[in-house]
Amino acid sequence: MTTARRRSYGVKGAPYAFLVPATVLFALFFALPIGYAVWLSFHKVHVSGLGLGSGAREEVWAGLENYTDALTDSELIDGALRVLGYGCIVVPMMLGLALLFALMLDSEKVRLTSFTRLAIFLPYAVPGVVAALLWGFLYLPDVSPFFYVLQKLGLPQPDLLDGGPLYLALSNIAVWGGTGFNMIVIYTSLKAIPVEVYEAARLDGATPLQIAVRIKIPMVAPSLVLTFFFSIIATLQVFNEPTTLKPLTNSVSTTWSPLMKVYQDAFGNGDIYQAAAEATIIALATLVLSFGFLRAANRRNKQEAAR
Repeated sequence: MTTARRRSYGVKGAPYAFLVPATVLFALFFALPIGYAVWLSFHKVHVSGLGLGSGAREEVWAGLENYTDALTDSELIDGALRVLGYGCIVVPMMLGLALLFALMLDSEKVRLTSFTRLAIFLPYAVPGVVAALLWGFLYLPDVSPFFYVLQKLGLPQPDLLDGGPLYLALSNIAVWGGTGFNMIVIYTSLKAIPVEVYEAARLDGATPLQIAVRIKIPMVAPSLVLTFFFSIIATLQVFNEPTTLKPLTNSVSTTWSPLMKVYQDAFGNGDIYQAAAEATIIALATLVLSFGFLRAANRRNKQEAAR
């Protein structure tokens, strides 16, 4: 083999060599755990007699039994419904505020843009467990300064950790922490719009509000789709907020959300096979919803481009 040919093979193989570390990490810490969870979901433990002695507990093939039990489990279904109601509050409010803040920061009349942008983004840097714990103490009437002020003013003191207000309390934590990240994504897209577009609109007599509604929002639609996609995934995987608030109230059960149900079955009940089936179902539901949403968004973009 000539030197030139060796160099050619070396150049062509360089990209694959760079992909090897990422591929190995993906296989070890992503693909392999997923495959093992799917394998566990098709098995169960068969107990003979009292379950004592060697060979009394044996791992056997269960087929779809774990999936059938999971899909008919009222606790898992109730948790999914709770997350659905939670998502109906979190996603519109978080994306609406993120879009509003991004448009305000992109305005020429706004001052201290760098400080304001950092202040809005900063809550995202706070770990979810820490944020939930901080807000949890602010919700407790005995230690919250807000309830102290309400008491002094003679105003009602609602219990935010019980009943319907619990959804608002949990949603507030997610909105407070996630708005900054989505705002940065949308704001970056706004900065990528050519200045000439705005100048042409002003020459045509467009007001700042008209520019925002008719130019800026349509042009950042791909970013809105992306942030909506991330928000849906985060909503389906809600775990930190209700788990952290659970010791503070009796309204949050150990199976409040689907992921909490998986955790309870795996580490509370010791049934990792049932938990694996539930985790697989949640992953498939997330994949189907995400793929369906992206496909619908792409179809709409193609239809608008065809016009």
